[in-house]
Amino acid sequence: MSDAQEMLLQAKEAFLTFSPGELSEVRAFFAPGRVNLIGEHTDYNGGYVLPAALTLGTWLLVRPRHDGVLRFGSSAFSAQVSVRADAMVFKEENGFANYPLGVLWALADLGVRIAGGDFFLIGNLPHSSGLSSSASVEMAMAVAATALAGEARERVDLIKAAQRAENGFMGVNSGIMDQFAVGMGEAGRALLLQCATLRYDSVPLHLSNSQFIIMNTCYPRGLADSKYNERFAECQTALTQLQAVFPTLTCLADVSREAWGAASRVLNGDVIMRRARHVIFENARTLAAGQLLKAGDAQAFGSLMNASHESLRDDYEVTGPALDAIVESAWSTPGCLGARMTGAGFGGCAVALVERDLIPDFVARVGELYRERTGLQAEFYNGDSGDGARDVTEEAIELWQS
Repeated sequence: MSDAQEMLLQAKEAFLTFSPGELSEVRAFFAPGRVNLIGEHTDYNGGYVLPAALTLGTWLLVRPRHDGVLRFGSSAFSAQVSVRADAMVFKEENGFANYPLGVLWALADLGVRIAGGDFFLIGNLPHSSGLSSSASVEMAMAVAATALAGEARERVDLIKAAQRAENGFMGVNSGIMDQFAVGMGEAGRALLLQCATLRYDSVPLHLSNSQFIIMNTCYPRGLADSKYNERFAECQTALTQLQAVFPTLTCLADVSREAWGAASRVLNGDVIMRRARHVIFENARTLAAGQLLKAGDAQAFGSLMNASHESLRDDYEVTGPALDAIVESAWSTPGCLGARMTGAGFGGCAVALVERDLIPDFVARVGELYRERTGLQAEFYNGDSGDGARDVTEEAIELWQS
């Protein structure tokens, strides 16, 4: 039995406890997490990113209601949340339910409204790990809500609504990368996405002799949201300073690596200069990495991953002791072609590109080195790529009835 089938069976039992009734009324949806291979903190600066959807993700089971009540449960949290469909506002005490609520709030502006429902979330993404569990929940909700409302919407409209939920409802100034990767992911491929225009190239993962391995520090990302907003503001300051001299700039990533010398002379303050330098050089690394991935040059791709982490550590200052420890442990281990943090930072996950034959030894040694440095037990997952958010009701019903 596959991991997805096992999760669906677990979801069925948990959902029927949460929402007793006929199983034939229940609909099931899935949205993956994502790993960003390179291109960190460039998305909200109008740059390039290179994420891939995962096979790990979030299942959302729904029983439609017609009384205007929205009920939310989750296997990860004991609390249950109930609100009126005509009173969707952010409340701290609603906890995890704010993410799906925010999506319904954003979709309402597009004319997508539902009459109520029992919603239950279950998944195998590690929480607060940098694998975009929030976007996974948001996109599962977006696909579910439009299906329940009988609305046919362009996938990009759902992606934008999910991002608006993160920005306008949750108050996190994130870019669109996470929702886009979760919504548009393709098995066996990464997405080279230009975040300002949403133009993208679907890039085959031609890495036959190596594999992406996700390394979870198991160190919670407690500062991620507040520092994310701080970095966003610092980048906006850099852009404003540059626009005073280069008025045609629309976003920080518009500055090319070749123009850095001239741009750096305009920026005021060491911190602002280093934030801008990371964005501009990371954007160039990401474009180069996309070409290397197409060519199947794993060695050179890994070198760019290393440079990315160094920039995130030194110029953008979003790594922290746990991420540095696990990445440096990977760098020192045979078979590692490259490694970097992935996600917002300050904990969570890193990703390594590892020679396939050496993966078992790599995992054992990195785990040991990391434990010696931090006292923490790391977790490791294969970074297999999967398809984007979708309705899995037919698959679920067939399994549940077998």
